[in-house]
Amino acid sequence: AAAEEPLMRRYEGTAKGRGVAADGWRVCLAHSFEELRQPYGAGDVPLRDVLRHIGLGLRYFRWWFKKTRIEKKSAFIDLLCAVPLQQIYGCPLGGIGGGTITRGWRGEFCRWQLNPGLYHYETVIANQFTVCLRCKGQTIYQQVLSVERPSRLQGWNWGYCGHYAFYHALYPRAWLVYELPGQKVVLTCRQLSPVIPHDYQDSSLPVGVFIWEVESGRDEDVEVSIMFSLQNGTGAEEDRSGGHWNEPFTFQKDGERVAGVLLHHCPAVNSFTLAISAWEKAGTGVSHVTAFNPMGLGREVWQDLLQDGRLDSPTGKSRPTEKGEVTAAAVCASCQVPAHGHKTLELALAWDMPCVHFGSKEKLHLRRYTRFFGSKGDAAPALSHYALTHYKEWERKIEAWQNPILENSQLPSWYKSALFNELYFMTDGGTIWMEVPPDCCAEDLQGPAGAGLSHLLPVLQEYGRFAYLEGQEYRMYNTYDVHFYASFALIMLWPKLQISLQYDIAVTVVNEDVQPRQYLMCGQTAQVKMKNVVPHDIGDPGDEPWQRVNAYLMHDTADWKDLNLKFVLQVYRDYYLTHDSLYLQDMWPVCQAVMESELKFDTDNDGLIENGGFADQTYDAWVVHGASAYCGGLWLAAVCMMCKMAEVLGDTEIQQKYQGILNKGKEAFERMLWNGKYYNYDSSGSDTSSSIMSDQCAGQWFLGVCGLDHEVFPKSHVLSALKTIFEKNVLSFAGGTMGAVNGMRPDGVPDTSSVQSSEVWVGVVYSLAATMIQEGMVEEGFRTAEGCYRTVWERLGMAFQTPEAYREKKVYRSLAYMRPLSIWSMQLALERRAGQAPAPAPAQLGQGPTHP
Repeated sequence: AAAEEPLMRRYEGTAKGRGVAADGWRVCLAHSFEELRQPYGAGDVPLRDVLRHIGLGLRYFRWWFKKTRIEKKSAFIDLLCAVPLQQIYGCPLGGIGGGTITRGWRGEFCRWQLNPGLYHYETVIANQFTVCLRCKGQTIYQQVLSVERPSRLQGWNWGYCGHYAFYHALYPRAWLVYELPGQKVVLTCRQLSPVIPHDYQDSSLPVGVFIWEVESGRDEDVEVSIMFSLQNGTGAEEDRSGGHWNEPFTFQKDGERVAGVLLHHCPAVNSFTLAISAWEKAGTGVSHVTAFNPMGLGREVWQDLLQDGRLDSPTGKSRPTEKGEVTAAAVCASCQVPAHGHKTLELALAWDMPCVHFGSKEKLHLRRYTRFFGSKGDAAPALSHYALTHYKEWERKIEAWQNPILENSQLPSWYKSALFNELYFMTDGGTIWMEVPPDCCAEDLQGPAGAGLSHLLPVLQEYGRFAYLEGQEYRMYNTYDVHFYASFALIMLWPKLQISLQYDIAVTVVNEDVQPRQYLMCGQTAQVKMKNVVPHDIGDPGDEPWQRVNAYLMHDTADWKDLNLKFVLQVYRDYYLTHDSLYLQDMWPVCQAVMESELKFDTDNDGLIENGGFADQTYDAWVVHGASAYCGGLWLAAVCMMCKMAEVLGDTEIQQKYQGILNKGKEAFERMLWNGKYYNYDSSGSDTSSSIMSDQCAGQWFLGVCGLDHEVFPKSHVLSALKTIFEKNVLSFAGGTMGAVNGMRPDGVPDTSSVQSSEVWVGVVYSLAATMIQEGMVEEGFRTAEGCYRTVWERLGMAFQTPEAYREKKVYRSLAYMRPLSIWSMQLALERRAGQAPAPAPAQLGQGPTHP
């Protein structure tokens, strides 16, 4: 990695897409008037569009002011205070759902997500590793392993030369290598978090381990000490609120001893304890300083370490901080390294925030890891011990998972990096994994209409409730139109979490919310949630997720065309990959209900749904009129899967019903949208209805995953469409180096009818690449996906903050987004081609369905 000044400028807009409003206005809230004029060329902006833009802007601003300034809460999408791009991030620490702490590629601790779904972007300068080398009783080298030269702690030796340090990441692991100049000593810090596929215990733990490998090329023995210093807090103003305190601890179990310092952080809501520790085993000494001032010069700590390579290790607790005061602590691990020898020092960071409130403070939630370590807030010592004594087992499991892919010489290196490193969002996406209370009954979860979900309670009791944000800037949990793409990471790696998430969605489908709300896009009031309609999301971390759904208030999503369909497609996909027949039986009535609700969009009874003349699907700023390639394709795929589910469940009547719809719908789809080379964007006959949409084969993508490759769309048409997309949207856009643009005109010019049509959506590109691979276009699939990886991770420096979208001229939108997890569908497609994918589900359920 190389430090660069940010290359991109932000653009802000309306709706979730921060693009244009519902009828295609090409205006953005944060643009200057000249930028507003630009999409129209030399002409003036139509007065109608300006007035509508102003009206939407005023509605948004009134809502934003009330939310942020009066209620003192975060906006679910903040168009006025966007998160700036910082090209500093590295592999985050922590398991799934317990919060994360991101360590940058220069070694700094710089992004904090401990309160559920809320981020604090702050590099805390006191959080450092420092090395001390001693030979023959004398300290010969002592250096903070940081390139920073801060105004604080100036009594420390800063300014490590970055030429002698190297960073590598392969999530959930990272490596920082330091070649200590002039010392003939190399330090390799191996960072590890317990993110392990199909593991539902250790993967939930809020811990990270730092394994320091010391290699000496010296001709004499050298004593090496690694000091880990940490501030009490996250660098936020709350650190100065007073009442925070530290204390040393030791924890011994099964003959293994861990020692360190606990940093108790005590705000009014969601208090937590940080723990820094080291494994005190034979040949390793552990010492500590309980408290020091991270805002001062820090000379007392520096001289303490310099004197003998150890810290004084005072006993007893520190006093609580006064208001305005900040405190920090340090732990030091030391060992003797023989000449030309090698030794290992192991340190850990753990945090214990077992009980959390969301923004509404209505309910107390217990994190998943409390099942194994308790909810009293005293688990940090045990977590530290468990992490240090189990990290080798975690590494073996991670290597067993990753090595077959890493050692496959037929896969390009960039793909291996993208596949694993994009998985960071599974933990760092504001992720929560909560326990269902032990005294919870089915009625508490199901609501008045959910009694048919017979296995809801057992599933949630066993595996908990899981949710992650649409993006770090788009704070809505389990945004379902986007999860459709990202869900492949869950179903392949933690399938029980996908099943749990689907049950939560199913509950909201069968219930309704009659509370009215005004939607900003249209300025009209509507019911928040309609019965038998899939919600857009399950809530805002600033409110009460699960309790109040649909935090997204730009559009009324009850008329969106893709949400219901994506539920049906995921149900069958999940069943096909897991063979979980109990799940299928529970979801079958829900699938029937949402499809029945969807049928109203087939206004002419031709077997094909029509879009409503507004942006009524995941492309929520790209207007669709009439039949469309995207929603029509999803509809036909869902109808096909209804037939398959009915066949499996022996429901002949429903099978015949949907087979009839499918037969009509296929004919209508081909007649209205196929133009001989690809499927038109929509059937409106407008100037842009013939645009080439990169996502036009989304229905075929899911059909292929489920072994239904060409039961709906003719194979020749699918191949022709994909080849056209590759030729036009990929190769004719930015020289073929940036992936696939969402919309392209037949003449090879990007569709600029909306902001979103001229964007590249990283997660869509990965799903498109998977579709190409499924259809035998392997080389084209890799070429398509490579453009996104090179753009995001290399040219734009957006490591571990992959955005939803970017445009050709270095404009991006929505940092750290859910959808790119769809890269795991590429891996599924590759495994299927290699014959390694899970066996298909049985054609029909046998006597008495069972879990696999």
